Amino acid sequence: MFNRSGFSVLVVSVLLAVVAAQCAPATPEVVEKIVKETVVVTQEVEVVVTKEVQVEVTPEAMETGPLLVFGAFATPIEEPWDGVIHSALLAAEADGLIEYEYTDGIGYAGDMERVLREVSDQQKPDIIFGDAFGNEEAVRRVGADYPEIAFVFGSGLGPSEPNVSVFDNWIHEPAYLLGMLAGGLTETNTIGVTGGLPVPEVNRLINAFIAGANEVNPDVTVLVTFINSWFDPASAKEAALAQIDAGADVFYAERFGVIEAAAENDLWAFGNMSDQNELAPEYVVSSAVWNMNPTVRYVINQVATGAYTSQDLKDFSMVAKGGASLAPFHATESELPADLLGLVQEREEQIKAGLFRVDIDEAQPEAVN
Repeated sequence: MFNRSGFSVLVVSVLLAVVAAQCAPATPEVVEKIVKETVVVTQEVEVVVTKEVQVEVTPEAMETGPLLVFGAFATPIEEPWDGVIHSALLAAEADGLIEYEYTDGIGYAGDMERVLREVSDQQKPDIIFGDAFGNEEAVRRVGADYPEIAFVFGSGLGPSEPNVSVFDNWIHEPAYLLGMLAGGLTETNTIGVTGGLPVPEVNRLINAFIAGANEVNPDVTVLVTFINSWFDPASAKEAALAQIDAGADVFYAERFGVIEAAAENDLWAFGNMSDQNELAPEYVVSSAVWNMNPTVRYVINQVATGAYTSQDLKDFSMVAKGGASLAPFHATESELPADLLGLVQEREEQIKAGLFRVDIDEAQPEAVN
């Protein structure tokens, strides 16, 4: 039998259920929003850290704002070695990761320790980047007195606990490829190389270059001159001109100044540290490029997360992690023999894949090799 009161109760119950459902908190939407925000943070971290470095930046660290970073350079930043570090720090500043100031041309007469102490006392940076070559003891003395600051310096020595990390240019792999190109391009079978000082960091580049030249051209002779300075363009140019007089027709400019001599004599040259094609676009075939971005980004994230410790950062300056590469050939590519270019590109891919190892030989090369 049909029951009106029962039906009314049923209708009222249904209506109440609908109203309750509509008024209930939209829990799924809140959860969805939280998930989306987490994804955004993850993507931002990947961009900052770079592909090779897996470091998570905590929300707390990201909220602290840009780190204060100071650059302390012994040479003028026009010198390619310090220039590469400076460029990477400028890029990090442009991305909003750091606030950056620097002093260059500090030299090797004792001013490095004074500058580092003044900066540490007055500016209190989170990180100090620089080059310790010729100032190794000074950097470590100051670092020991300011353990709250991360000291990250180019060095031929090891790290020092608790806060001094070291790096160096490990561009012997692209230097080998430049040697292959030089060995195939020379018409006199004589190549010139001008280096700074005969220290392991320079020797390994020149020896790799010589090995690459010999692979392609066993009859080649490589002339090597050291100017005993990190930055003396006039002396480097003079050394290259002397090598031209000795028959050299292709040049590896380990130091700044050589490319000018080559261009003035319509001869091929190869740059070092950065892509130096702009110095002589018609004559600079390629360069052994050192990329400090992986090192800089890694250190910034380590400091930001409170995970920083002293360490050897060598791996971040090698081909495998994007720290070293062969510069583009630009307008010179059309003038390179196709078979030579193909061989060099094959070797490059083998190096990247770990199928070809360039020996690290840090012995001083002979004047004639």
